[in-house]
Amino acid sequence: MPYPAVRDRFGMPWTSSPAIRAAYRGGVATEDLGRTLRRLRRLASLSQEELAERSDVSVDVIRQLEQGRKHSARLPTLHALANGLGVELTTLLGDPPAVSSTGENDGPRFVAVRRAIMPTLWAPEARPPGPGFSMARLREQIAEGWTQYHAAEFDAVMKALPDLISDARSAAAAAGDTADRGAGFAALGKALQLAGHVAVRMGKTDLALISLERAIDAARQSCDPLLVPMVVNSTAWAYQRQGRLEDALGIALHAAADMADAGHTGTADGLKVWGALTMSAATSAARSGDYERAAAMMETAEKEATRVSKLPDTGDSRMVSVFSPSSVRIERVRLAVQYAHPEDALKLAKGMRLAKDTPPSWRTWLLLDVARAHTDVGDAAGAVKTLEALRRTAPMWMRHHTLAVAIVRDLWALPNHPPGLRPLAEFLGIAD
Repeated sequence: MPYPAVRDRFGMPWTSSPAIRAAYRGGVATEDLGRTLRRLRRLASLSQEELAERSDVSVDVIRQLEQGRKHSARLPTLHALANGLGVELTTLLGDPPAVSSTGENDGPRFVAVRRAIMPTLWAPEARPPGPGFSMARLREQIAEGWTQYHAAEFDAVMKALPDLISDARSAAAAAGDTADRGAGFAALGKALQLAGHVAVRMGKTDLALISLERAIDAARQSCDPLLVPMVVNSTAWAYQRQGRLEDALGIALHAAADMADAGHTGTADGLKVWGALTMSAATSAARSGDYERAAAMMETAEKEATRVSKLPDTGDSRMVSVFSPSSVRIERVRLAVQYAHPEDALKLAKGMRLAKDTPPSWRTWLLLDVARAHTDVGDAAGAVKTLEALRRTAPMWMRHHTLAVAIVRDLWALPNHPPGLRPLAEFLGIAD
């Protein structure tokens, strides 16, 4: 099925714009765009001609970008190329928000995370925890790590991860009854899952998959029947980032079906995990070009999400998958705007009230996606209004996010600037 074409509703050409000459602030410089495009195209096993057909972007533009004769393109062109490649637009634009603007994501702190995930050869076996150890405290620390992750406090998470993984390994290795060992392995599984998420955010998907595979091993030895499917969901996300869409779709659907068959959707926590897996499957379907199937799965998920508040809650919500009517609607908006249905995105977002437990990162992504949708339908004023709300909500996140900068650059290229655009452009350092 061909990927949907993305049209510039301002009537402007999709090719290079003077407003996008400079490097994207906080992401990969534009001279790297061609190399990124070529790498992603080869990973997808596509020729330049096949990508042109999938994306409805001329093969000449693709060739010029890959050869470095063109260093930039308007946002609709990049959007179309990302859809044709089956990846998120941010994957093509540059590094995700967790990566520093210097690109030095292999510094000492991240090396320590690597070492925690993959201990050195001939390292001594994990020792039982000391007399002051508390499993309750370890669980609280891991839960706090997940809270920091969802708040995009990646430096704090990376600082804490090595000790969390080490302490969890010690707890899992401790002698004692089955329940104690099971709790230790559950803590280890959650800590390694968190490390896998951070590795994905750092662009290190191979390391992420190693961490997640070890998390699954730990989860199978734990006392938590929901932990394996939770880590499977994280693995599906890593597969998506690698362009392994069929693999991601398959494991998410398989794990969701297993949960339903085992009767695990009768509690709030179990339904949250099932819902997250269903949303993940929908994302993979959309990136594979089957937007209608994805939309149907998301509608089913949204209906099921209304049951969450009516079911018994059996655990710490910080340690379970994000799934609520708000999160499903946010994801539906994201899929609609990513796959050239901006009118659907705006309709879904209109009047949306977010639940109190919606993570900050989800709130900021919603605003960014709504701004993209306004841009796609030619409503520059609506885009600026939404970007102003984004700046108030998450100024530092906005300042270094490649996609936020790209939207403002495209708006800045318009012959008539809408009110409020100049302060945003000056805030991002792209005003003339």
